Formats: sequence, C-alpha cells, structure tokens
Amino acid sequence: MNLLNFFAVLFSGLSPAAAIIVSVAAMLLAGYLMTRLTKKLKLPNVTGYILAGILMGPYVLNVVPEFVVRGSEFLPDIALAFIAFSAGQFFRLETLKKNGAKVMIITLLESLAASLLVFVFTFWVLRLNLAFSVVLASLAAATAPASTLMTIRQTGAKGDFVDTLLQVVALDDVVGLVAYSVAISIALASAAGQGFSFSGLILPIVQNLLVMALGGLFGLFMKWMNQNRHSTDNRLIIAVALLFSFCGICTAVDISPLLGCMAMGMVYINLTEDDKLFKQLGYFSPPILLLFFVRSGLSFDLGALLSPSGSIGSAPLLLVGVGYFAVRLIGKYIGAFLGCLAVKKPPKVRNFLGLALVPQAGVAIGLAALGARTLGGEMGEALETIILASSVLYELIGPACAKLSLYLSGSYSNKLEEVAVVSEITEDGQQKTPLELLVERIHKIQEEIPNHEISEEEQAFTEAAEEHYHAIAGPRIRARH
Repeated sequence: MNLLNFFAVLFSGLSPAAAIIVSVAAMLLAGYLMTRLTKKLKLPNVTGYILAGILMGPYVLNVVPEFVVRGSEFLPDIALAFIAFSAGQFFRLETLKKNGAKVMIITLLESLAASLLVFVFTFWVLRLNLAFSVVLASLAAATAPASTLMTIRQTGAKGDFVDTLLQVVALDDVVGLVAYSVAISIALASAAGQGFSFSGLILPIVQNLLVMALGGLFGLFMKWMNQNRHSTDNRLIIAVALLFSFCGICTAVDISPLLGCMAMGMVYINLTEDDKLFKQLGYFSPPILLLFFVRSGLSFDLGALLSPSGSIGSAPLLLVGVGYFAVRLIGKYIGAFLGCLAVKKPPKVRNFLGLALVPQAGVAIGLAALGARTLGGEMGEALETIILASSVLYELIGPACAKLSLYLSGSYSNKLEEVAVVSEITEDGQQKTPLELLVERIHKIQEEIPNHEISEEEQAFTEAAEEHYHAIAGPRIRARH
C-alpha cells in the first residue's frame, strides 16, 4: 500500500468530526515543523506553511481528506479579515497628513505599474481570457513585507531608504485590496457576457463604498462596545465577534469584506488610538493564518502547471506563471523608480527600492483563494495555482533581494565605525585612543539593543492574560484574608 492510499484508509475509519480534528492538528503540526526547516534557510514562515500544505496534499502524502479541504472554504475570508483590519491601523490621519502624499504616489505607481504590465502580458501578448487577466493583474499589486522586515531587523538597517520602504509596504496591500475589489467586479461582468458599460463600471465602486461605510459603522460600534471596559480579554472577544459578523454579512450577499474590514480598523484606530487591540489580534491570529496557508498548499494543483487551461486561453499554465513572475518583478522596479523620481527621492532610494518589493504571499494568496471561489471552475483553479507557485519562488529570492537593496542603498554596514558613529575628538580637542573609541562604540550599540526579545504582540497578550487572572483570583485572595 502506497502513501497516497495509506492515509485515505486511515481516515476512512474515523467519524467526520474525528477526521476534522485530526486533520486540523496535523496541519498545525506540519506547518510548525516545516518552519523549523525554513528558519534554517532564513526563509519566512509563510513559505514553510505553503510547502507543508503541498506535502500533505493529494500529489504527495494525501494526508487531509478532500471533504475537510472543501469544508474549510471560510478560512480565506477569516484570514483576510484579520489582515485587512490590521491594515486599517496604518491610516492614522495625523500620519497621512504628515507624509502621506509622497508615500502614496510611490505606492500607487509601483503597485499599478506591476498590474498594468501583467495585464498587457496576459491579455494582449498571451491572448488570455479578459476576466482571468484583469484579476491576475490586480493581484500583482500586493507584496508580502514579512521577509523584507525580517531582513531589516537582521541587518539593523536605518535611514531614509528604510523609512520609505516601511511606509510603502504598509500601504501596498491596501492598493492591492482596492484593485482586486474593482477587478473581480469587472471579471464577473465580463464572464457573464455583459461587456463594458457605465453601470458595470459604477456598480462595483458604489458597492465598495457601501461596504466601506458599513465597515466604518462596525468600527464605531466596536469603539462603543469597548468603552468603559477594562478587561482586555473581553475587548479581544468583541473584536473577533464583530470581524466574524461583518465577514458573514458580506459573504451572505456575495461581496468582498476586505475594504470594509480595512475601514473598520481605520475608524477604530482614529477614534480610540488603541493600538494594543491590533497587537493582541496580531498575537491571536497566527494559528488561523497558519491553517489558511497550509490549506492553500493543499489546494495547489501541480498537474495544472504542465497543461493548457482552455478556460483562460491556449497558453500552458507554466508559461503564464513564469511570465507573471518575471513581468511583475519588472513592473515593481519600474514603478518604484518612477514614483521615487516623481517625489524627488535621492538616487540610492530611487535605484534600489524596487528590489525590496519582490516578495508576494499573504494578501495575494488570500485574494487568489477568494478569486478562485468567485470565478470557479478551471479559471479559479488556474488563478490560485499561479499565485501559489509564484509566491513560493518570490519568497525564496525575496530575502536576498531585500538584503541586496539595503546594502546597495547604504542602509547598513558591517564596519563597526559606521554601525556606531561616535565623536573621535574629546571635549577639550584631544584625539581619542582606539581603546576609548572601541568602548564608546560598544556602549552605543548596547544602548540600541532592546531590553528583551518579547514582541509587542506577545506583551499585549500577556497583559491580557494577567488581567484575566487577577480578575478571577482577586476575589478569592481577598476572601481568604
């Protein structure tokens, strides 16, 4: 008996409930174990999750039953709700007023340039289906900043290049969310044979505005629910309940909840300045995101890459994937270059910013899963297959490109005198000895090292747990005394 049949026989003896529980446990464990390998290779966790899903999928071990994969179609909605809500916190009005214009210009140009080139390549060069081309092009806008941020932390890079990069990646996925929302509406109209019309162009915009307005109302309601409540665990429960409720409403009327969740986060952060809730959600969501990415790997159709898909055109899917991979890279670089040129950024920022925008995972994979479900059939499967395959490749080369861009831009150095800059002259004008300079540089580096390695998300979650403990144990302790 081969491995493909072994697990099928094993799960056949379990009840549906037991099979689901065992499958979820296996997905969580496999995702974690695979990150132990990817960590050694200095790759982001997302890569490990996707690879774990592919290994557990029908083309290798066939561990997870098909009915479990089909029954977990809600995971993309939930995962993207957390991602979109967290993206809303970057829309603080005071921050946007301060430096939002320049960053927005750079972000729009680098995102839309990638989308435009991908659309030209797929629709006019490869002659693929319009609905497929416009959705795939919209996904090209999104990036995955995780590996870039990891490289920044590892190198200790600083300066204008790093500041610009962090601001751009914070807004980059927002542009991708908006582009996808418009693109999927156009794709559905095209697939239905309605063609382009004024109503077909205006309706998606009106729908998205209404969804954003509803999300803003949910943000107001979240603020009202959380006022005068000091229990942080209850605040987390309320936030998750409202996010799930909003997703359920949007799914019921077949509208994407992404922009609404983002508006919810934007309204909440501007009304309350409560960034601790976002940190709590960031520490709460990893198991959900892990399951989502592993499930994406389970859905990966390896066989589809080697054969043409008649529903999108005559080009083999492998050619489409390779072309998408290369064209998006070119679009990101050209767009970032033109954006920096438009706002008069220095050459070291202008020339190398595009290299740091290579990775693509999180939001793009989630949007591809939603798009696959919305478009359905071979077209949906082809969309998800291309994004998954290219995301793995992007995450493999992303850290190297990010480190190269940081080095070429002069954002970090391996020389001690450049890492810790101190005055080489004493106050009375005497030249300091090499030993004195070394001691001062060591002290300066020590001052910049954090006191502990606990993340802000973990600290927020720990504080919530301590408050919950004291709320329960407090009365008991007082009663004893």
